[in-house]
Amino acid sequence: MKIGMTRVAISTLLLAGLAAGASGSLAQNRASAQAPPPILDNGSGAYVTRRYPNLFLEDGHSEAAIRAKIEAAYQQLFHGDPQTQAVFFPAGRNANGPLAYLTDWAHHDVRTEGMSYGMMVTVQLNKKADFDALWNWAMTYMYVSDPKAPGYEFFKWSCKPDGTPNSQTPAPDGEEFFAMALLFAGNRWPGGHGIYNYHAEAEKLLTAMVHRQVITAIGPRGPYSVGPEMNPDPPLVLFVPGIMPHPFTDPSYHLPAFYELFARWGPPVDRAYWECAATESREFFVETTNPVTGLAPDYANFDGTPAKSWFGNQTSHFGYDAWRVQRNWSVDWSWWRKAPSEQVLSDRIQKFFAAQGIATYGPMYTLDGQPIPVPKRPGVTPEGHPGGLTGTNAVASLAATNRTRARLFTEALWNEPIPSGFSRYYDGMLYLMSLMHVSGEYRIILPRKGSGWAPGSRPGAD
Repeated sequence: MKIGMTRVAISTLLLAGLAAGASGSLAQNRASAQAPPPILDNGSGAYVTRRYPNLFLEDGHSEAAIRAKIEAAYQQLFHGDPQTQAVFFPAGRNANGPLAYLTDWAHHDVRTEGMSYGMMVTVQLNKKADFDALWNWAMTYMYVSDPKAPGYEFFKWSCKPDGTPNSQTPAPDGEEFFAMALLFAGNRWPGGHGIYNYHAEAEKLLTAMVHRQVITAIGPRGPYSVGPEMNPDPPLVLFVPGIMPHPFTDPSYHLPAFYELFARWGPPVDRAYWECAATESREFFVETTNPVTGLAPDYANFDGTPAKSWFGNQTSHFGYDAWRVQRNWSVDWSWWRKAPSEQVLSDRIQKFFAAQGIATYGPMYTLDGQPIPVPKRPGVTPEGHPGGLTGTNAVASLAATNRTRARLFTEALWNEPIPSGFSRYYDGMLYLMSLMHVSGEYRIILPRKGSGWAPGSRPGAD
């Protein structure tokens, strides 16, 4: 990985802040950070221009039809038939108000991945009641408040629909989306209190992601540990935030578009860290994807090479996690336009999937492009053309330079039915978010004027 200059930046800008944030309260951390805030490059994307491409409109679809398609997907997935369509379920109320969860229907559990996706969708579409119900459920059943627990200040990545935990440990992609959705919520709906003081909740979570000390406890299977979710150097997101012989990452967890906003709106002590993390992730995308197919592995070492599969000893391949990687680099290009390499990557992966057949490609491949048969699961019809991957391949069009080929992918998404039945959770959420990305309706939500909160108000931070 080409990280020499970034490593220098870490040594000069980050170490004081990381040390300051390693102990004490958030206020103490801020006071103890002596390094000046970084001078940030705002790029030339939507953050600066406030313009978001609407590729469906460019394809000839009307604004009314586009809005109707997004709303139909939202209504079906959030408020459709509970047996065949919906993944969002109301779950009563408590002292903080209504509760609701978003479930992985296929596995009958509630995951921070899905909960945070649901929060991002609802804040983007201005559905405050549904957002608050999801956040209330996450804080009630998933948040770890015991200072002695290894998952302290994070969220249990999987629970049963009744709130019983399936795991006591976190998955960093959930925390990343929680933090970004909360910052957007604080901008869109300022003035909340308690758990609905969205900015305060986001700052606590972002601090823990970078600075949480390692905590060890004895679990049913023996000792287990959890530490920070972000690796200090190189500054890359971890797949497992604990003590491991060889820490590794998940390419689909890399969200440089979000890190840029954390560098402007997050705790000042960590702004240089998040800016370096954005730069590292952009370089990491180039290193971890195949130079011909553009396919990324589900799991990777810090140098980009495939890591061993989490579920066995085979080398990681392009699977369900990796569907999201092209979305992540393409949204980063749309919002920031700092890494032209992301355009090369989008052209590369769209060329590969176009050659597989726009309407017929499968869900899993070796990194050099050989199809991998879908494992058979009892009682489940074998999956065909995947709606979620159709969506993320269309999002790649945001960065693609071959507009003729890119249109094939956006039109494939337009013609894709709303996922239902067994696959409606993962495919459905990727499908809905992809519609929003491609139509320019998934945006950086800036603070309201007069809200009393000014992100990036420190000199040079914005």
